[in-house]
This record gives sequence, C-alpha cells and structure tokens, in this order.
Amino acid sequence: MRYAVPREIGSEFHWDPAFLSAAGDDWLPARHELYATGCGALSSLLRHLNPLGHLHIPSYFCMGVAEALAADVPIAFYRHLPDDGGPQWETLHARDGDVVLAQNLFGRDEGEPWNDWMAAHPGVTVVEDHSHDPLSAWARASRAPYAIASMRKTLPVPDGGLMWSPTGREIPRPEGRAGDGAQLKLAAMLLKSAWLDGRPVHKEAFRALQQRGERTLLGSAGPASPFTAAVLPLLDAKGLRQRGIDNALALAAEAPVRAGPFRAQFLCFSTTERDALLRHLAAEGIYAPVHWRQDPEGLWSGDDEAAELAACMLTIPVDHRCSADDVRRIGKALLAFGWPAEPGPAPSPAPAA
Repeated sequence: MRYAVPREIGSEFHWDPAFLSAAGDDWLPARHELYATGCGALSSLLRHLNPLGHLHIPSYFCMGVAEALAADVPIAFYRHLPDDGGPQWETLHARDGDVVLAQNLFGRDEGEPWNDWMAAHPGVTVVEDHSHDPLSAWARASRAPYAIASMRKTLPVPDGGLMWSPTGREIPRPEGRAGDGAQLKLAAMLLKSAWLDGRPVHKEAFRALQQRGERTLLGSAGPASPFTAAVLPLLDAKGLRQRGIDNALALAAEAPVRAGPFRAQFLCFSTTERDALLRHLAAEGIYAPVHWRQDPEGLWSGDDEAAELAACMLTIPVDHRCSADDVRRIGKALLAFGWPAEPGPAPSPAPAA
C-alpha cells in the first residue's frame, strides 16, 4: 500500500480486506444480538430490565454515553480510576433492583473481583462493558447476567454494539431497521483506504462522511449494518488484537506510556500540556483521542480525581494498523515534545492498572 506522506496514524479506521481471516476467528458468543451502537444496546437493555432503582456507572467513563443513558434511568457514579485499585467498592452503593455497569477500563481489569461482588449482591443486575477488549479472558469467561461491547472501538467496522448474556438470560432485540450512519461511515472507510493508497481522494471528503455518519449513528438502538454483521465473524479479530498489544508494549519500551490491550495511555501534568501535546502529535500526522473529557458545568461524575485524570490523560493510537516504523515514529514524536521545565520532573506514565 502506498501511503500519503507523512502517513496518518490513528483517527478513524479504514477498510482493508487483509483484515479478514481465511477461517474466521469464531470468537463471537454463540447467542448474541448485534446493535448499531454499544450505547444503543445498553439503552435497549435498560428499557428491557426496567430497573426499580439506579444505574451505577464508573466515574472514569464517557460522559456522552452517561448522559444518553440518564434519559432511561437515574444514574449514580462509583469510583473506578485507571490505576491499580480497580473499583472502589465502598463507593458503589447499589441496592436490590439496581443495575451496575462494570467496565474493563483500557482492557486492564480482571473479572474475578466482579464475580465475587456479584455473588455477594444477587439482587443487583451487573452489565459488563468489554468495549476496550472484547476478546479478553474476562469477556470470554464472563459470569455476568449481561455483557456488551462497542465493536467499532477496537475493530475496523463502521458500527456494531454486541450484546450477549453469559448466564443465558433473555436479551432484547434491536429496534427498527439499520440506519444510514453506518453506510456513511463505510463510505468514509473505503475512501480513506484509497487516500492512504495515494489515490486522488481529498481527506476532507471522507472526514466529512465520517463525522456525518457518527452524528447519524449516535446512540442508535437499531440493528448493525449488513456489512458489519457479515464481516465480524470473518475478521482476524485475535490477530488484530495481538498486533495492537505488541505495538503498545513496543512503544512502552521507548516512551513513558502505560501499555495495554486498548492502545497506550500517557499522563501529562495538566490539561494545557495535554492539549499542546495533542497539537504537536497532530502536526506529525498522529491523531490521539482523549478518554474522556468531563465538564463540571454539565453532566460529570462528581469525582474530582477522575475528572483531573481525564483532563490530563491521552490515548496513543498504537492499534493493529501501526507498523514497527510507525511505533518508532510515535515514540520519537513523544520524546521530541518540548516538555516544560516546571513544574516537576519528566512526564510520568499513566497509572498502572
């Protein structure tokens, strides 16, 4: 493949038939439903459960999803930060009839603590969110009543919110028909592939399609697109996952990042420094997402520590698309950033998890 110079790293996925496996991975749960979005799957499940109490959400979480779910059920937050501690159980005040969303944050958490908590709270329904690592050991051996994963966060598909019940409970079906959002995003993926191959495609054209598609897709509880439904079973999902993990580990050997199944995380001293680093990386053709901004003027977790981490954290896009040269380029760009003399020492890695 011939790439634009400098080759773009990160941003939205493109489509490449090389992502397919000759035999398929056979990794999807035997019984599942495939929604357009993970948020839509969660919303549909909440309407199906009709909980008597609250939905409890991690404090380090996507506030856009939290706001959408708040339309279905009152929400409360418990502390779960990207650190060594996992969920802080003393902050999870769930009662019988409540629903708790358990998150495998950046793919670094383990399921056993949640298994113990579920055993001690049989009247609470736990829904696991495996969007950051749908092929983890925890996801494959889940004991939760329900589990979901937003497929387009880790795999090159335009949409897809997977829902299954590890314990065999009834799961709701998607509502209505597949919308236009995925078609717009698929068109963008194809055009981006052509652009990366050096064809006469303007970047602005597929970026506009991506953005329109994402806005149209936002929170959809409809079914996944026919493309995603057909392609998911054929993807080399395990191979794509492993390449991303290997890339993250290789970057961690060169730069102060925290490697994990979901990319690599970098912790800056401040929001100002983080945003300056974002601009620096973008100038090098490296597009790093932020997980996730919290606005104290809007809906936020109320957890100052979670908000402070969210204000300084950056996710480095070392997914399956990156070559060894790309990883070295990212490392050089991180180390070349003009770190301020004050305050404090050299930039620190994201907290271990």
